[in-house]
Amino acid sequence: MASLRTIQISNGFRAFRVRNYRLFWIGQLISFCGTWMQTTAQAWVVYDITKSPFSLGLVSTLQFLPIMVLTLFGGVIADRVPKRKIIILTQILALIQAAIFGLLVATGWVQIWHVYILATIQGMINAIDNPVRQSFAAELVSNADRPSAIALNSVLFNTARVLGPAIAGILIASVGAAIALFLNAASFLAVISAALLMNPAEFIVKQTTRRNEAPIGQLVEGLKYARNTPVILVPLIIIAAVGTFGYNFSVVLPLVGGFVLHTDAAGFGALSSAFGAGSLIGALLNTLNGKGSLRRLMFGSIGFSLLLAVLPFSTDLRLSMGLLVLQGLCGVTFTTAASTLIQTTVPDQLRGRITSLYFLLFAGSTPIGALVIGSLSDLLNVPDALLICGILCLVGIAISAIYRQRTLRSSVAP
Repeated sequence: MASLRTIQISNGFRAFRVRNYRLFWIGQLISFCGTWMQTTAQAWVVYDITKSPFSLGLVSTLQFLPIMVLTLFGGVIADRVPKRKIIILTQILALIQAAIFGLLVATGWVQIWHVYILATIQGMINAIDNPVRQSFAAELVSNADRPSAIALNSVLFNTARVLGPAIAGILIASVGAAIALFLNAASFLAVISAALLMNPAEFIVKQTTRRNEAPIGQLVEGLKYARNTPVILVPLIIIAAVGTFGYNFSVVLPLVGGFVLHTDAAGFGALSSAFGAGSLIGALLNTLNGKGSLRRLMFGSIGFSLLLAVLPFSTDLRLSMGLLVLQGLCGVTFTTAASTLIQTTVPDQLRGRITSLYFLLFAGSTPIGALVIGSLSDLLNVPDALLICGILCLVGIAISAIYRQRTLRSSVAP
């Protein structure tokens, strides 16, 4: 039994054997810590300026709206242009955006319209960067190592989710939000350095899409593949529902912290870190579980949605943090299962486009959900708004289950 567990652990971390992937992972860990610091600082700056749930929702909408509009074309670009070059370019642009934000906050010149513009710019960068970066990670390793790489990507993302908000909360409370923004700007240098140090000759997957094909035709090809492949479409339906109405924590946590718990900057960082801690636990467990499964996808998404509905009815910080730990564990369980099912199924030549569709439904739908949450919170109250959103998530999960059952029946029908 002990030897079996040792083998499972070894297999879970086997992607680290690849030098290019190790460089990518380390650079991403540093960068993601900075990104979560900026996310926390941005939410606090908006809350400090406006004290408005609608403004928090609007900033999130502006940040994710470009993703909704542009990310599918980002996937087409990812399948046509060398991904490493795109990553270097997007990281340079993100560095400049973060530095400008930090300067505005440090000088005291920042106004809410500055944040709106900078959030929109960040969204435009992310619309191209995220599908490229996520598909690039899967292409640094072989098919056998791909589940390990996906699970380890989840580990790094959620490690950063724990560290970034906690550090940002301490910095905001002690020296102000500007330092968190400047550190995020510096963190992009880690990704740029890692990309430059990689050996392209050791890349596992080469560029496969023919560049003479029309981009619109390539986009339609990817959409048709997703529609006609149930093992891809089922997780995408769940990701669409929960990504729209549930995974809006740049809006949810400030609302819970500011309007339910009435916490300070350190408490707000603690809430974010609690969710990240649960996510990290789930990510580490997923490194031992091999390939994703529909069962884990369903279990994690249902648990996440139920906890979302319960969370805003807690008025105790410690209880809320406990609920967020559980929610983080459920969240990473279903997102890792969905990502693994997709990345191990999709052909290499379609990887960028399907990854961009995943990212569109998961993050690009945030403008809709952010406006819904902000508007409902203004119209009703925060607990009722999140209860409604939790129910909407469950409705989407039910639709995916019904579609899966119909697909199974049709596949066995004579």
